[in-house]
Amino acid sequence: MQFDKNPFPVSDADRHALWEMLVRRDIDAFLAQDWSMVENDFIAENFFGMHAHLLDDADAWRLQFPRLEVYRDEWLRQAKETAAVSFDEPLRPALFRITNLRDIDVDGDRAVLHKKFNGVIAKQGGDQHLRWQTLYFCQRVEGVWKILGFVGYMPNPLRQSS
Repeated sequence: MQFDKNPFPVSDADRHALWEMLVRRDIDAFLAQDWSMVENDFIAENFFGMHAHLLDDADAWRLQFPRLEVYRDEWLRQAKETAAVSFDEPLRPALFRITNLRDIDVDGDRAVLHKKFNGVIAKQGGDQHLRWQTLYFCQRVEGVWKILGFVGYMPNPLRQSS
């Protein structure tokens, strides 16, 4: 199976472009530790990001990234930290394998995307378990999809209400 294949056909232009931005470009930039590959994917002046800290209680989620620069610094820190890990399998295909971005709601020039991570990546000293999800808010600006904000690091799955 080809894990880096976009599940949306080119004829579904919005979802295809959103997947390319938030899966392929994000993974490749992260592995390259190259923010310049993704910096234009954001609406910098209005960006914000919430951090759920893997907690089901939404009251505990925090506005941890009030500006894009704060998120950029954390993204780069995580990319550098990941690059220093010795994995027992090629990391790029592993990241595609554990990433799922299929639920994309598009309404005009706005979109909400559900990006989920669920899997194990083999590494020296113990496997890396990745299990969280991010809800992205995107807007089309001059014909190009951009990220306005997100609620990230939510549990995957969220607790089921009774």
